[in-house]
Amino acid sequence: MKHTLSVVVENKPGVLTRVTSLFARRGFNIDSLAVGTTEDPTLSRITIVCSAADTPIEQITKQVHKLINVIKVQELDPSESVERELVLFKINAAPERRHEIIEIANVFRAKIVDVGRNSVTIEATGATDKVDAMEDLFRAYGIKEMARTGKIALTRGREG
Repeated sequence: MKHTLSVVVENKPGVLTRVTSLFARRGFNIDSLAVGTTEDPTLSRITIVCSAADTPIEQITKQVHKLINVIKVQELDPSESVERELVLFKINAAPERRHEIIEIANVFRAKIVDVGRNSVTIEATGATDKVDAMEDLFRAYGIKEMARTGKIALTRGREG
């Protein structure tokens, strides 16, 4: 089962290494990792998607929270959070097939960010299943290159 953890840490050298090393030592596979500063430049948010088959996720969240420079650890419930991923696709695009690729991009509300002689680069954001669906469709045209950010997520806003 996949779990999404949001880890707020002090923005200092070595913190990411300590967090990811803990996952490795405990035998957890990290499927996705995204890191960036928060609204407070002294803090960073690490979003980790990991697979935890046998070990309860609570065990690793407690161990992460004990690490130096970790401020907050939270498992995000998919129904109570907003999750997105960014992807760039460079697709083989002969001029006569370019319109088909652009139509697929438009269906997914993706943007054309670069057009080359024989390729089109497309930027898209969305849930992981949306990005996966786009990847499946673009494979038929030939994906020259692809870069995915991994999932980023925040809890949904609550009134009150």
